[in-house]
Amino acid sequence: MNRPFVSALLLEIAPTLGIRIELEPEFGFVGEIIFPNEKIHLFKNRNLNLNSSASSDIANDKSYTNYFLRKKGFNVPQGKTFFSERLNKNLYQENRRGIEEAKQFAESLGLPVFVKPNDLSQGAWVTKVYDTPSMDVICNHIFSRTDVLLVEQVCPGRDYRVVVLGETIISAYERIPLAVAGDGVRTIQQLLLDAQHTQPLHGRPNSEIDPDDPRIDIKLANLGLNRESILPAGQKTFLLDNANLSTGGTSMDVTNSIHKSFASLAIAATASLGLCVAGVDIICHDLCTDAATQSWNIIEINAAPGLDNYAASGAEQRERVKELYRRILLQLQKGNTITQY
Repeated sequence: MNRPFVSALLLEIAPTLGIRIELEPEFGFVGEIIFPNEKIHLFKNRNLNLNSSASSDIANDKSYTNYFLRKKGFNVPQGKTFFSERLNKNLYQENRRGIEEAKQFAESLGLPVFVKPNDLSQGAWVTKVYDTPSMDVICNHIFSRTDVLLVEQVCPGRDYRVVVLGETIISAYERIPLAVAGDGVRTIQQLLLDAQHTQPLHGRPNSEIDPDDPRIDIKLANLGLNRESILPAGQKTFLLDNANLSTGGTSMDVTNSIHKSFASLAIAATASLGLCVAGVDIICHDLCTDAATQSWNIIEINAAPGLDNYAASGAEQRERVKELYRRILLQLQKGNTITQY
């Protein structure tokens, strides 16, 4: 049986701690963690119930996350939520705002802007929009899946993910968007299809490249290219503006060189939401130099960070992820589940 990443990892780690894992037999996404004293703890995929339900729900809402982070003094992008027609019908008149208001707000911020679903994860439909007509397409697509979207200013810098457990940094890495390198022969679309085929072969079955993703067309059009363009040999071209590993991005590990100021910042941001474990996404010039010497923004916090693609990037990275789950199991065994702040 090809088990989900976290379930397989728990089955590998638990016996070394005297802990049993019993999975639901058909799919293996949910199960029981059974400790030596027979205490049972339930889990579902990446959610090991280490964080409180309320804190996890807030972290899953990008707008509320920004509100609390800003309130605690952290830098976050300027942004605003907008609602589908379905939801607007249920709101007071003064709270209603839809696609037209989203376009007006985007123009007030200055294009380009990021438009993203307020409550989806793994980079789903996070789009850098360069012109007003594209706003209609992206907003309508997002509203076909969810009722709230967020329009945010674009923050300059590189994209980093810092994984925190309590007061410990488990890993830190730069996230680099999906890209292809030209060979002077094949079209961008052919290179993209090749990447879609080869990433799973490199141990990344959960990196989902959608070759029909309209965000790719938006990005290419801004570069003066299209899917039939043939890139010169060796020319690297980014196809998306979001850098999530789950949408085909790659990573560069900086765990051993993250500056202590950013380590402290990520730990404090995690605690400010009442979370024990989290992935803190930071945009800055360089995570390995002092935060005080550069501009930075926290763009998201994920209460159940997916680490399967990161773990697939190397043996050292996989060991870091194993250590995270080993520590989580030990913390659950002690009954410590919620960070106090």
